[in-house]
Amino acid sequence: AGPRGGVISETPLAFLHRMITTTSLEAKPLKFAYSRLSSLLRTLQVPNLDDYNALTDVADFASLVSTYSEGSPKFAIILEPNGSSIPGASDPVIQLACLDSSLAIAPLFKRFGSVVITSGTLSPIDLYPKLLQFEPCVSESFNMSTFRPCIRPLIITRGSDQLPVSTKFDDRGDMGVVRNFGSMLVELCSSIPDGVVAFFTSYSYMESIISEWDGMGILRQLTKSKLVFIETKDVVETTLALDNYRRACDSGRGAVFLSVARGKVSEGINFDRHYGRAVIMFGVPFQYTLSHILRARLEYLQTHYQIREQDFLNFDALRQASQCVGRVIRSKIDYGLMIFADSRYNRHDKRTKLPKWILQFLGDGQLNLSTDTAIAQVKHFLRIMAQPVDQTALKQVLLTLEEVEVMSPPIVRSFENGGQHAGL
Repeated sequence: AGPRGGVISETPLAFLHRMITTTSLEAKPLKFAYSRLSSLLRTLQVPNLDDYNALTDVADFASLVSTYSEGSPKFAIILEPNGSSIPGASDPVIQLACLDSSLAIAPLFKRFGSVVITSGTLSPIDLYPKLLQFEPCVSESFNMSTFRPCIRPLIITRGSDQLPVSTKFDDRGDMGVVRNFGSMLVELCSSIPDGVVAFFTSYSYMESIISEWDGMGILRQLTKSKLVFIETKDVVETTLALDNYRRACDSGRGAVFLSVARGKVSEGINFDRHYGRAVIMFGVPFQYTLSHILRARLEYLQTHYQIREQDFLNFDALRQASQCVGRVIRSKIDYGLMIFADSRYNRHDKRTKLPKWILQFLGDGQLNLSTDTAIAQVKHFLRIMAQPVDQTALKQVLLTLEEVEVMSPPIVRSFENGGQHAGL
């Protein structure tokens, strides 16, 4: 099978040429395969379009391959003779992977004279112009305007027994690390009221560590303080688990939700107020580096944009970590703990890639903590946040309607000037 296990990676042009040679199909009609199939299904008034999903996928694939076969190869076609994760099962897979993310935003830059890109996780900000291929007129990161220190990020590098904790490949199977992560979660859930959300780096790692915790009796200890809910790959199951998690928080029983970075919960679900008083990020959520699609994209970024492999992997992992912990804060009066449980977060090159609005609350006293010293900080923070909200201080960080109206005309005029502008 060879060093790549028989996996073939080729450009759309090479794939198209091989397909035309072996099947005698023409390239031009393939561009319209998807639109023509859609038109045919509408004309025939097919009652159940779901029955034709597989055929639609093939037509969509053919249209994309023929459309993007010319010019610089911004796509890759990965052919895996066995794409199944089940040992011994045969499941050939053909994947069309986009290697250049600038393709998605290019029509916006072409259509509009001014584009403003905003997000809480655009960090490090200097990598986006390279990835999206534009020259920003303005590039700025802002602190969070707040009337009290409503976020408490903590970097836990050691368990209470002073052994380092990390999910890097060499350590993730270490029973000492697994036990320390479990004890850490139990102690945090015993000290933090209402809802706690814990993120893991992958489904497989979460499943393995939960299995080990069950054997160690850690899950039994955990259920003494909170109900336990787990994200799965099934959307219906996860939605039901989220509903029950919120009910447990509303009832005062408290709950902990175990979920996965890059999963459903990390992307679009908010854990505001009592639904998320703390988010724990177990490990650094790096992508699976042996993925053939990731390898193709890393090679493309290095060749065309001179973005080093490690720079992109660090950028992507820290962005995902920020996305996860950012679920905890959703308003001026909200508050929460952001706990980074991995010794690698203590490294300067890692933590400085976190967004500015997190770093503004991350002092030297919150670095390189053990579990027991972190628990002391958790209790201190929660005592401060339990005090009544200072309404006078809150009004000072909020704009009145009159102030917004005064600010509006200059903003409108600046966009009416036209020209090509992009801002981060």
